[in-house]
Amino acid sequence: MAETVFTPSLEGMKHVKSENGVILTKPFLDVCKQILPVLDKFGAAMALVKTDIGGNITHGSGRSSKQDCKRFLKLHKWTSVAHKVAMKLAPNREKFMEVISGTGDIKADIEKFCTTFFPLLKENHDFLASVGLDDMKAS
Repeated sequence: MAETVFTPSLEGMKHVKSENGVILTKPFLDVCKQILPVLDKFGAAMALVKTDIGGNITHGSGRSSKQDCKRFLKLHKWTSVAHKVAMKLAPNREKFMEVISGTGDIKADIEKFCTTFFPLLKENHDFLASVGLDDMKAS
């Protein structure tokens, strides 16, 4: 079966929501964990970002409180930062695609990942805003 670095995340996103449409914390964090190998593709330069994101995922999966919400917010922020850093580390589009490609259709998987994961992040962001934990503008 043809795979890319996004294949595990795409598979995991199928299980992130409950039957009634609520985002489930553990499956969501598991998907976030599956994104970490993407950062490995960029070598040591991304180690600090990967460590911080991984720490937020680990701590977020062990709590269910206001602290958990803050971890989601920090994870959401770092996902955005990691994307920006990853884009700067890649010298050009071709090299970026070469670094993250696998045996599957990387362009299709990137598109599928973005269109599926972004709404989950937005829903988390909207929830955090609704409970007064939205400090995205402060950073």
